Amino acid sequence: MLWKSLSFSELSLNELYDLLKLRVDVFVVEQNCPYPELDNKDRHAQTQHLLGVDEQGVIQAYARVLAPGVSYPDASIGRVIVAEAARGGGVAHTLMQKAIAISNKRWPEHNIQLGGQEHLKGFYQQQGFEPVSEMYLEDGIPHIDMLRVNTVEA
Repeated sequence: MLWKSLSFSELSLNELYDLLKLRVDVFVVEQNCPYPELDNKDRHAQTQHLLGVDEQGVIQAYARVLAPGVSYPDASIGRVIVAEAARGGGVAHTLMQKAIAISNKRWPEHNIQLGGQEHLKGFYQQQGFEPVSEMYLEDGIPHIDMLRVNTVEA
């Protein structure tokens, strides 16, 4: 798997289309959850789009790494997704490790927060995140806010 971390302006039109299609295919269609997928955070100057691309050039994994103050006071990771064909082989763990590394490198003085689907709490805990909220519904799906305290020295 080839990993790329790109700003919005660095994405090719095909990469942008493919990552948006993957997000809609999973978050909207597979999970049967209509929600406003395009939220202008993709275009933020400091946003990093992390793509895991297979040998055929198909995006198999994606996460969006956001600067402090964009979604939360801390840095954040969101839109974490692995294509159905790539699930079960540890790609999600590698994706999160790489997203955490990007956040720690860019904003070492900030913790990382995310709002994850509640059934993935254990997965995120394996990545060093701890729950900081009770369960809440977001677009009809149970979510929980989680925080990873940054131990990287600036």
